[in-house]
Amino acid sequence: MACTNRVRLLLLLFCISAPLHRAENGEDEVPVQEQEPEEENGASDEETQEETSESDVLDLTKDTFDGTINEKDIILVEFYAPWCGHCKSLAPEYEKAATALKQNDPPVTLAKVDATVESDLASRFDVSGYPTLKIFRKGEALDYDGPRDAEGIISFMKERADPNWKPPPEAVVTLTKSTFNDHIDNADLTLVEFYAPWCGHCKRLAPQYEKAAQRLKNEDPPITLAKVDATEETELAQRFGVSGYPTLKMFRKGKVFDYDGPREEHGIVDYMMKQSGPPSTELFSIKDVEKHEYFNDVTVLGVFDPNDQKPFELFMEAAHKVRDEFVVAHTFLEEARTRYGGVGVALFQPEKFLSKYEPKFHFKKDFEKAAEVEEFLRDAFVPLVGEITQETRRHYKKRPLLVAYYTVDWSFDNRVATQFWRKKILEVAKDYRDITFAIADENMFGDELKQLGLDDAGGDVAIGIWGDKNARYRMEEDDLDEDTLKDFVDAFKTGELKPIIKSQPIPKKNSGPVTVVVGKTFNDIVMDPEKDVLIEFYAPWCGHCKSLEPKYKELGKKYKAENNLVIAKMDATANDAMPGFEVEGFPTIYFAPKGETKAPQKYEGGREVDDFVKFLEENSQVLKDRGKDEL
Repeated sequence: MACTNRVRLLLLLFCISAPLHRAENGEDEVPVQEQEPEEENGASDEETQEETSESDVLDLTKDTFDGTINEKDIILVEFYAPWCGHCKSLAPEYEKAATALKQNDPPVTLAKVDATVESDLASRFDVSGYPTLKIFRKGEALDYDGPRDAEGIISFMKERADPNWKPPPEAVVTLTKSTFNDHIDNADLTLVEFYAPWCGHCKRLAPQYEKAAQRLKNEDPPITLAKVDATEETELAQRFGVSGYPTLKMFRKGKVFDYDGPREEHGIVDYMMKQSGPPSTELFSIKDVEKHEYFNDVTVLGVFDPNDQKPFELFMEAAHKVRDEFVVAHTFLEEARTRYGGVGVALFQPEKFLSKYEPKFHFKKDFEKAAEVEEFLRDAFVPLVGEITQETRRHYKKRPLLVAYYTVDWSFDNRVATQFWRKKILEVAKDYRDITFAIADENMFGDELKQLGLDDAGGDVAIGIWGDKNARYRMEEDDLDEDTLKDFVDAFKTGELKPIIKSQPIPKKNSGPVTVVVGKTFNDIVMDPEKDVLIEFYAPWCGHCKSLEPKYKELGKKYKAENNLVIAKMDATANDAMPGFEVEGFPTIYFAPKGETKAPQKYEGGREVDDFVKFLEENSQVLKDRGKDEL
């Protein structure tokens, strides 16, 4: 008996100590070995299944979707994924809301779509995360931005189901050719979105843009957010160089500035609030001027005569354009004019980047345009051997660019080692002023090392050159000294170095309806002057690319017999393309016309087979020539 009790005690201790698995919501589940269907309150499997099937949330598929949403005055649809933790958390709240709203007057239907199964529906409504909720009014989709608990959903949807409910007026101002100049010329600060109604990115931006506009219109002074339909107002789009959607531009009293800020509500608000203040700080003492020279960052100082406002106005215009890149100040002190040699603009480098081969500071005077000041600052920003960081990389666009990758650490203990390698590079850089030299932290730019094939190079320093047209060259030597670096640079300048081409293996078979292109075959296939080529750049993980795949394959089958019309695709994450085929999102599609492959045309049309066919029939010289032959 005692033995039996000991066994029972051991079993009890085992059960207590059995590891529990964590659910996505952080709650403990039962041990894996016990995860079997359970009967609650003695209910049978059949009864449980019947209860589940009586859900008040309507389950929609591609066959029932359009008919259902078109017949409802209002319906809320959740696009979900079965494995999504947030979707699982929402499910009971959504079910409670559905039951309550079913009894509402008028009744409101709540529905759901398994986006992992109905991928075409998800793609159609630009579903990029789970859960995504959409309100449909007689078939028209609107983003749902209400609460996600039962009580909140009920209240929100009751309000919108009221026949007398009207949406609040848009805070985003719509501008046309007839209203644009009058508004822009008189507003202190306006952000303008150039969009296309069919553009998925524009649709995703719209609710965030509207929320930001609602907040910014109440600021003092108010900041206006506006939009222009670039497909209708083509003259305005061309005037401001709009080549993709959405394009955002800032305007200050009619002067245009690029917008490179965030594209979500809080980011837009924060960015525009910062833009509303003055771009430069006035310094009132020579002591403050001296402090401004010795900063841990690049600093800019405008020096002016209070009796001549024109140079100051031009400086302030330029300061608006560079306010996110420099620490900017100005002064009207006579002592400062004496110190720097007159009216002008000075740029100071941090002390760590100063060298005997460069002036202590750069100074420009006698400028006639704000653009001259801006150009001067951008050129002077880059020292003989500077550092590329996430913040400064925008200034290192000039090619060729030689970068030394190693552990860059400016802390007191490691500063000497960082400067040791930088000064070695400096001794070579002084003799090659037509090449930009820089250092970069290897941990911060591991992706660039991979592109250069130097991620496993070994040695203390890895050297690569980034040339024109995305060409890349690597230095093979492990040990860096001035002579080996000089030899590498000379070999690059004389054309002895061969560029690196990232490529998957060439396919052994490539007879499918869609031709597979890799880095090593790009020039032979896509740049063939005898062929018209439509090429899709995709990513293996991209949902939109997967949705496009069967349609693109059908297109390939349609033109399979056309020897000189190629429907192609390339994994842009694993292969290099030629210059001119820039890829910023997936899928990106280009048309390389026969005889003009160096001037590819970015495809901006629809993604259905008929859309592609229409485009090719209008643009393919091969198809046009075939039509002439048939006549």
